[in-house]
Amino acid sequence: MSFRYPLLLVLAVLLTGAAVAGYVLLQRQRSAALTAAGFGQLTGGGLRRHLPYVLMAVALLILLVGLARPQAEVAVPRVSGTVVLAFDVSNSMSATDVSPSRLAAAKSAAVDFVDKQPDSVDVGVMLFGDQALLTQAPTEDHTLAAAAINRLSPGGGTSLGQAILVALGTITGKPVSLPGDGSTPTTNELGYWPSATIVVFSDGQETGGPDAQAAAELSAAAGVRIQTVGVGTAKGATVEVDGYQLSTALDESLLTAVAQATGGAYHPAGDAAALAGTTDAIDLRLTTENKPVELTAPFAGAALLLLALGALLGLRWHGRIV
Repeated sequence: MSFRYPLLLVLAVLLTGAAVAGYVLLQRQRSAALTAAGFGQLTGGGLRRHLPYVLMAVALLILLVGLARPQAEVAVPRVSGTVVLAFDVSNSMSATDVSPSRLAAAKSAAVDFVDKQPDSVDVGVMLFGDQALLTQAPTEDHTLAAAAINRLSPGGGTSLGQAILVALGTITGKPVSLPGDGSTPTTNELGYWPSATIVVFSDGQETGGPDAQAAAELSAAAGVRIQTVGVGTAKGATVEVDGYQLSTALDESLLTAVAQATGGAYHPAGDAAALAGTTDAIDLRLTTENKPVELTAPFAGAALLLLALGALLGLRWHGRIV
């Protein structure tokens, strides 16, 4: 326990001590007055004689301690989940078959998604092309996630498999790779994370990297669902890369297969209602976090209760409060 105004504790002890000394002095004066009147010293009474005043002295001490603003670190339960938004920033995402461009549409849909998430959901942001990079660690501050989304720009190829592995590593806190690509954690080593999901914004145009389907199966084994959001049209468009005109179209089949392998679902980018509900299937976990809780009110309540009880007993037993 800590106190915002610890010096008031000294005042509390001094005032309570003065009250006790005053009560003792008062009792001696009453005893002396009775002796002078020929009634003898004030004796006996025991519990009835002193209990009301003891209760009021304790109440005074508690009330003064409360004025020092006591605080305690209390473990507060928090229901929470984690969402990692993975953005395809390959050259194909600059295509304009979705206005104003695929990436711009994905960013707009994602920012809307973030705005609708409760504080209990931590949101992280990563981009992927040939490689994947975490640009914002999962955080309950959704303004940071939105800012990271707005900074995205297109360039390079596409590796959906690498995106899944990096996102999975972000959630589990361990580097993740597929068999044959390096040291691969077992399912037990990764743990089970049903409170997390990965939302992929992509046109599904793969250009290389780890197998996306195998990465999705590893994610499923770790309990992490993948929701995919298709950005683009089946008709497609052309983009200019290094002076060449390249044709690109939305590949819904790959995005659907990746999502379904984990128990997730595929969503068209224009389906805002479906996208907003992608966290409905998350099994949010119950965690705790330490928060300072001020105890002034409980102290004041206890003090008033003791004061009232002491006054009531004093009136009932002695016909007076002091």
